[in-house]
Amino acid sequence: MSIDLVLENLLSPPILFFFLGVFATLVRSDLEMPTQVARFLSLYLLFAIGIQGGYKLSQSAFSTEMVLMLGAATATSFIIPLWSFAILRLKLPTPDAAAIAATYGSVSAVTFITAISFLNTLDVEYSGHMVAAMALMESPAIIVGVLLARFFANTNNGQGQIKAPKQNWSDLGREAFLNGSVLVLLGSLVIGLVSKEDGWESVKPLVYDPFKGVLCLFLLDMGMVAAKRIKDMRDSGLLLVVFSIVAAVVHAMLGILIAKLIGASEGDALLLASLVGGASYIAVPAAVRLAIPKANPSLYVPMALGLTFPFNVIIGIPMYYAIIKTMWSST
Repeated sequence: MSIDLVLENLLSPPILFFFLGVFATLVRSDLEMPTQVARFLSLYLLFAIGIQGGYKLSQSAFSTEMVLMLGAATATSFIIPLWSFAILRLKLPTPDAAAIAATYGSVSAVTFITAISFLNTLDVEYSGHMVAAMALMESPAIIVGVLLARFFANTNNGQGQIKAPKQNWSDLGREAFLNGSVLVLLGSLVIGLVSKEDGWESVKPLVYDPFKGVLCLFLLDMGMVAAKRIKDMRDSGLLLVVFSIVAAVVHAMLGILIAKLIGASEGDALLLASLVGGASYIAVPAAVRLAIPKANPSLYVPMALGLTFPFNVIIGIPMYYAIIKTMWSST
């Protein structure tokens, strides 16, 4: 792994603001981000990424690579929860194993956005359809996690039978496919796609130049939240700590191998790695609270936000890109 890439990432303003947020929490500063402001920053980033992805998509021709990439990305969000559940269920109750499996099968939008910022800093091109890939990967893992929880509910790893709660699939469907983040992302993608060059030029001053500054503020808030979540992991056990990091690396490597087989560009390979190697701490927790109420949120939320997310944005992204550069330059 190139040390220069890691140092460049560590010294970039967004990551330094993330560290500032962590530091503020550790020293018990009264610094805080109002909830509504943090919500606005999140929506802005999704809107900016979506409309830029739609514009890029409008400028590119339909291709077999696009279809393969979207199909492979979606397939991983179905498959990853299956083996994650099989491993976690050896030590955890069924509801917790299913919730964590869903978390790691879905995606982290902020990790993806940080990877895009990393590529922009290096002037590396990427395809607009990768934004569509993120949107497609958001929901399947939730459905798989719920089905696993229900199917194995009566066995529960030998810890006594439990009755599977009656599931309101309508409410779950709304959480999985119509939650705010997915709707803003897909809506912006479609708007960027249909409005094309004229539409992009009209919104570019709002969504392009301020993007990194807004990301800095958002990662400042994420640093404060992540530091608090790390404290919640103290009693979770070594297994979950190890899984949080190992799963990120293994899944990211899977994404890189898929991108290599498809013949994707270096930029698209990094974005796929960031999607497959990420873990959801927004969409999945909201759906899991509704669909798997017996799952313990003090496990799956701190794992995703307190460990996997910081690892990916600080070390993982430059490490994955260094691996990609080596693999792509060898052929």
